[in-house]
This record gives sequence, C-alpha cells and structure tokens, in this order.
Amino acid sequence: MIVTFKVENLKNMTSQLTVFADFLRSRNIPDDDVFLSRLVSSELISNVIRHGGEAAEFSGEILSDRISITVKAQSQKGVNLTPPAPDVFAENGRGLYIVNSVCIGDIERGSDGELTVYIKRSDL
Repeated sequence: MIVTFKVENLKNMTSQLTVFADFLRSRNIPDDDVFLSRLVSSELISNVIRHGGEAAEFSGEILSDRISITVKAQSQKGVNLTPPAPDVFAENGRGLYIVNSVCIGDIERGSDGELTVYIKRSDL
C-alpha cells in the first residue's frame, strides 16, 4: 500500500505526516523508523514549499527492507540538490544534510523532478 497526499502549506504538513506515521505504526514499523521517516519527509516537503514556493506531492511506501519516501513539487520543477554547505550555527539550511545522514544511499532524482529516499528498516 502506498500513502499519498498533497501538502499545500507548512501549516497542514503536520496533520498529513501524522497520517503517514499512523500508517507506518499500523504496519508494526518500529518507532525509531517512524521518527526518521517523518523527519525526512518533513525536510523534503519543507524544501519544496519554502524554496519552490508551491505545493508538494508526497508518497510513502513500505518495501521489504526499507521505507520509500518520494516528494515532488506540484509543477515538477524539483528542488536544488546542491545547496551550499550550511553554516553550523544557522537556524536553517541543514535539511538535505540531515536527509543524507539518515537515509541509505543517495537522494534519487527522477526525470520529473521528484526526490526519492529510503529509510532502512531496523526491524529486519
């Protein structure tokens, strides 16, 4: 089963991510993996909304050994994957660094601008 939704602004992002977290918990995904999935999803969605200025389309899926998370800008513009290195003391700008640190493999960029990442399941 794939969970999909559209986030039009940061105010409704939390309620939408709760739906995804509840889905993961209903499938007995460990709390640590739920937390990481929500963190990564939040960072990617925030980047689309803040830097792309538009709604984000989200899909999440449980695979045999990982959790797949895909986010794309509604217009399919995509998100800059090569921002400058963040200032350690900055209040923002560390989102993709966090995503890269948490996920397995690199951020995958699809032909229509979507970003896909994977969280390794700790229950296997």
